Amino acid sequence: MSVPPSPRRRTPAPPREDVLAAAMEMIAERGLEKLTMAALGREVGMSSGHLLYYFHSKDELLLRTLEWSEGRLGAERGRLLTRAAPARERLDAYVDLYVPDGHRDPHWTLWLEVWNRSQNADGDARDRQAAIEGAWHRDLVALLAEGVSRGEFRAVDPDRFAARLRALLDGFSIHVAIGLRGTDRAQILRHVREFLDDSLLADS
Repeated sequence: MSVPPSPRRRTPAPPREDVLAAAMEMIAERGLEKLTMAALGREVGMSSGHLLYYFHSKDELLLRTLEWSEGRLGAERGRLLTRAAPARERLDAYVDLYVPDGHRDPHWTLWLEVWNRSQNADGDARDRQAAIEGAWHRDLVALLAEGVSRGEFRAVDPDRFAARLRALLDGFSIHVAIGLRGTDRAQILRHVREFLDDSLLADS
């Protein structure tokens, strides 16, 4: 009597967070241009078709990866901003976290790609990008308002000042992320801190 063949065991798909972590690691180690569905599938033991089933498109994969990375940054930002320290010290920590670590910083590389692709994004994707921006903005507004109320900062409008400061940080951060000659992280941080000293510190 012949023995029927045993059924093939299906390899379970890795948790979605593991896929997103692997995508971020690939960007860090090999660059964004090497992140393809096929390459990511090989990394996590899934077919590119299986990945497309979960993420539908590379645009969605990139946005999900960015949201995952932002979640981790958001937790770190919350820890830094809620500690017992002067508002200016926490503002410097916010700036340190915002500015890229250097040329080809993986988080900023991903951000720039998502921004570039957002020209053709649908309303849902744009709303999700706005939510990421909004979290950074709200935390900065709250910190500035606290510093003003305690007399550490001049009586600026926290929302207006936050919008202008983040525009400054974005411009400088793009220079660092793309490796623009003549700019580096340390130089940018000095520029930003001088700006904050000149425009924000309360008069003695």
